[in-house]
Amino acid sequence: MDTQTILVVDDDTEIREGIRILLGGEDYSILEAESGQRALELLTDTIDLVILDIMMPGISGLSVCEEIRKSSTVPILFLTAKAQESDKLIGLTVGGDDYLAKPFSYSELSARVKALLRRYCVYRGKAQGGALDRNNMLSSNGIKIGLDYNQVWVRGEEVELTEIEYKILRLLMQNPQRIFSTQAIYESVWNEPYFYISNGTVMVHIRKLRVKIEEDAQTPKRLKTIWGKGYRFEVKADET
Repeated sequence: MDTQTILVVDDDTEIREGIRILLGGEDYSILEAESGQRALELLTDTIDLVILDIMMPGISGLSVCEEIRKSSTVPILFLTAKAQESDKLIGLTVGGDDYLAKPFSYSELSARVKALLRRYCVYRGKAQGGALDRNNMLSSNGIKIGLDYNQVWVRGEEVELTEIEYKILRLLMQNPQRIFSTQAIYESVWNEPYFYISNGTVMVHIRKLRVKIEEDAQTPKRLKTIWGKGYRFEVKADET
């Protein structure tokens, strides 16, 4: 397996060095950037994960994330101060995949990194694994998805989903008309225990997913909210 490359972006030299030492022992290739501008200069298709501090002078981590999302679906792990709960949701809104509160332990960092990289390998499978198996697909209500790789078409047009958005859509489409609570979605997609803050995390990704798969995200016809219960994927009457 090729060495995976992680870009660490933080204006704090000690934090960058600490992450480099912790992850360098696991055979990752570590690149460091002391600013948002430098991070954008270093970003290439060879980067497998970006660890990004939210609060930085000059270009903030949020702005860097927005720029990255204009051209890349590389997973982004935000670093945030423990007291800044609002930053977590803002970070997810602009395109982050996960967040880690400072100070963090090695086990926390390692677990988040491995989970994001593992999911990203599946996400990028279409570019690494050869031809798409047309038989291993789901099609419903104007949406077609590949079950092996992250490939999604809406009304015949391919759309780019982040790895988290794809996993949410796949979960719901594989269980049409079934209502999933935010807790069930979080534990299935993130594969970790649900906490109160997780509710906002799911809501942010649902909102972003609707923008990509609905004609009108404000009045969704596919990904429906069932008030007080959760979400479900709606199928057309002639598909039931």
